[in-house]
Amino acid sequence: MLKKTNEFLAGLPMTIVAGVFLLLDFVPHFAQEFCGVSIRLAFLPFDPAWVTVIISGIPLLYLAVWRLIHNPGISKISSALLITIAMFAAIAIGDLFAAGEVAFIMAIGAILEEMTTNRAKKGLKKLIDLAPTQGRRLSDGREEMIPAGEIRQGDILRILPGETIPVDGKIISGETSVDQSVMTGESLPVDKAPGDEVFCGTINRFGAIDIAAAKVGEDSTLQKLIHMVQDAENKQAPMQRIADKAASWLVPVALLIAIGAYIGTGNMVTAVTVLVVFCPCALVLATPTAVMAAIGQATKHGVVIKSGEALEKMGKVDTIAFDKTGTLTYGRLDVSDIFSFEADLNEVSLLALAASVEAKSEHPLGKAIVSCAKKKGLPLAESSDFKMVAGKGVSAEVSGKRLLCGSEKFLVENGASIGPAIQSVLNELRLQGKASILVSSGSKCIGTIALSDVLRPEARDMISQLHAMRTHTVLLTGDHDQTANYFAEQAGISQVRSELLPEEKVQNIVRLQREKRKVCMIGDGVNDAPALKTADVSVAMGHMGSDIAIDAADVALMSDDLSKIPYLKRLSNATVATIQFSIALSMCINFTAIVLSLLQILNPTTGALVHNAGSCFVVLIAALLYDRKFE
Repeated sequence: MLKKTNEFLAGLPMTIVAGVFLLLDFVPHFAQEFCGVSIRLAFLPFDPAWVTVIISGIPLLYLAVWRLIHNPGISKISSALLITIAMFAAIAIGDLFAAGEVAFIMAIGAILEEMTTNRAKKGLKKLIDLAPTQGRRLSDGREEMIPAGEIRQGDILRILPGETIPVDGKIISGETSVDQSVMTGESLPVDKAPGDEVFCGTINRFGAIDIAAAKVGEDSTLQKLIHMVQDAENKQAPMQRIADKAASWLVPVALLIAIGAYIGTGNMVTAVTVLVVFCPCALVLATPTAVMAAIGQATKHGVVIKSGEALEKMGKVDTIAFDKTGTLTYGRLDVSDIFSFEADLNEVSLLALAASVEAKSEHPLGKAIVSCAKKKGLPLAESSDFKMVAGKGVSAEVSGKRLLCGSEKFLVENGASIGPAIQSVLNELRLQGKASILVSSGSKCIGTIALSDVLRPEARDMISQLHAMRTHTVLLTGDHDQTANYFAEQAGISQVRSELLPEEKVQNIVRLQREKRKVCMIGDGVNDAPALKTADVSVAMGHMGSDIAIDAADVALMSDDLSKIPYLKRLSNATVATIQFSIALSMCINFTAIVLSLLQILNPTTGALVHNAGSCFVVLIAALLYDRKFE
């Protein structure tokens, strides 16, 4: 009951009510102190500041007592305790305005901080939802659907096209292509044959396969992925208020000065004034107000920042790790090269023939070829006797010719000859990280079409800007080594770590952190979620990226514009500098006010006004961040 009451009073609606009543009490105090005019609010039978004291003071008292009881060691002494003492001291001498003012400023600081540090926790649920709920077990020659939790190691499972693989296992019969993007982030399905491993949560795209269950339940790769996100989430410490860090010395110093002032002057009002002006309200506001302004500035530029802690940490980052597919690249396949090996067959005609064969294919490579031909306005011939061999290629009759499109192995198995000249072209394409579709007619290989992911045009300039800011870059990807190195060279990244599973990405992040580096991870896929959580700060590609990656990250780029990364770094640096300046300013104002209080120039009411002015200065300085240019 007490906790619910406290939460109600500390909420935004009641804090607004407290502010209205404090303003009503401010009018007669201002008129009396600065104009010498006595004003009485006859329509109220009580001092309006009492409302502010009750609404904002009870949550403050609750927080101070709770920390005294539950916090360990020196952390029992908090800024809430100092402000509570000042509030009760002001009440004791009858200055309700001063009491209400310090409580209200603290309430505003708490609300601003809560607004900037609340983070969505939906990502883990979405990740758990990826886990398959059932599987098709083969037993005594018959199939039965059973819950995934009942699958045991060694069970034989049948996976049909389009189904999600329910456990980690090894193929014992059948060939297919498996979409492993949930695990590796690779844009291409991976061809699988008997003896190859498959992973829980990945999708069987084409042929039916039978697998022997190897890792089930909590031991599966997907469940380990879920646990890594949970563990990394638990390691994320909430941002501790700067005022509370300083409270261990602020409280005793304030009390000593107040006691000394009372002993030296014999005036209790002077002692209370010292406590009022000593309250670290401006200190409390310095961080959340600057963070709110920076978050608003970033939002205008399509960058969603989920916490103030992320801004602070981004300013200290010296290493940025990138995923490849969907991050540095668009994550889509386009035809990049067309090579004809026949003198009387040009590249356009080869593309039209290949597209005619692939027109009925569901494979992403085939679809990309057909899409390219259609974009070029090429006419596609009708095909007949279409056949697909899962994981290898397709064949069809086109214009009276039997044409094959597929892998080198597929063509060789069907009698096509692959000479040294063709091998040389294929090797060059592999070095560039490109996938090749060979086309044959009869026993002749008549050409090849290469497909590649596309590097984002702003990637190289973005990396160059980061290097100019003395920020180290590294590529962490599940792609093959040749593909990773090719795109890293195009982007200007010198350090490459490829063929990584999600846990290996995490291990690389941890290794960098052990080298005393502050690491930012940038990614877009489900497989990036553990690495995003493990990094000191993380950025997700928001437009095309996985919802889970977005929820796991501290920052989301809603336009997928990589040029926003240097902008984010500059904004973070400026935010940290603004917070540091505001803290220094608030401390100077407090020091000056303490001196004026000891000289009895300020009383609790004027002291509260000076104290309030310091808080306003901090807010105004933070607001300047909102319109500053960081491009």
